[in-house]
Amino acid sequence: ASGIGGGSVDAAAVLGGLVRLWGLDAAEINLTDLALDLGADVPVSLFGEAAFVGGIGEEIVRAPALPPAWLVLVNPGVALSTPAVFEARDGLFSKPGRFDDSPATAAVLAEFLARTGNDLTAAAIGIEPVIGDVLKALEAAEEVLLARMSGSGATCFGLFAETAAAARAAAEISRAQPGWWVRATPLLADARTPVGYAGAG
Repeated sequence: ASGIGGGSVDAAAVLGGLVRLWGLDAAEINLTDLALDLGADVPVSLFGEAAFVGGIGEEIVRAPALPPAWLVLVNPGVALSTPAVFEARDGLFSKPGRFDDSPATAAVLAEFLARTGNDLTAAAIGIEPVIGDVLKALEAAEEVLLARMSGSGATCFGLFAETAAAARAAAEISRAQPGWWVRATPLLADARTPVGYAGAG
């Protein structure tokens, strides 16, 4: 209930582990359909690479390669029910904000993402107003390129170009809000090859 797919990743790991343990052919058992029965984010967690996701989670398209970048993840200590957030939202959904070219830098990635938004943010803030405070804290961080809520919340993220900037922002937010969960982490440019990690967070 944090909006960053923790439970979905756990489910995908269990499925993958069982396939290996039992020596199954994932294609023969249609692992993607099985994953979708468990949750909308489980198929993309099995996919294991940056992707654009559509439908109810079954449409997965590999995203262009992402540049080295850092994220600061912040959760104010509240859990949000995804169905409750969807029920609280009004209006139509935005058009998909996909892009074809690989962003050369974190700043270019931020420019691409700035053209889109998270349609669930207003509904989530309506249920848990502290999410708005989290976004303001991230937006106020020095060198932040973009701040958004992740998924249906309550975790939000700030996008940074440099390790040091992300580490400073995480430290400052942690000092100001000791009750919040805050982590600086690299964005995986390629799920098989993590960006160099210097241990911040």
